[in-house]
Amino acid sequence: MNSKTDFFEKVYAVVKQIPYGRVSTYGAIANYLGSKKSARVVGWAMNVSHQKKNIPAHRVVNRVGLLTGKKHFYGINLMKQLLENEGMIIDNNQIKNFNNFFWDPSKEL
Repeated sequence: MNSKTDFFEKVYAVVKQIPYGRVSTYGAIANYLGSKKSARVVGWAMNVSHQKKNIPAHRVVNRVGLLTGKKHFYGINLMKQLLENEGMIIDNNQIKNFNNFFWDPSKEL
């Protein structure tokens, strides 16, 4: 494995820990993994995570709760639908009351 693949696997391990009905951010995951400036790389990992099973990529959003990764999901509104199924209200591609749903791995793991 190369270092990018190793980092992606670490990202996936964290994402699998995000509880049902909660979301985390690219930056929070990068920070937890000791690579604070790698939020974009976490996003890249989420973009290709659909090739794997059991990665709840829909639970990773940007720092203000925007569904910036939605275009990487099959179907027009799949990311939104998955989050709404977990109890979140999405308005204009943003999670309402985002702070109520935010899960920070550095405080939880």
